[in-house]
Amino acid sequence: MKDLAKELLNFNNLITPQVITFIYWLLMAGSVIAGLAVMNMGYRSMTFVQFLVGLGTIVIGIVVTRIWCELLIVLFKMNEALQDIRSSKPSGEQS
Repeated sequence: MKDLAKELLNFNNLITPQVITFIYWLLMAGSVIAGLAVMNMGYRSMTFVQFLVGLGTIVIGIVVTRIWCELLIVLFKMNEALQDIRSSKPSGEQS
């Protein structure tokens, strides 16, 4: 318990990548729900165009969500790599 509190207060380890994964799943579910909502927007029944637009909403939403989350993860991986480089340098060496 003490270690968890220490990690949360020091910012040495980032919890954001886990949060981004959770947000990714939420946004993916939101894309599917939005696509299904578009498909069912018709007055009486679903038309073929509504089906295609809804399917496009699902596919494009999932792809855009994936790209956005991957970019955020890359930023955090770069930060971790820089921390590793900084910790592996001898203390007297400067860049």
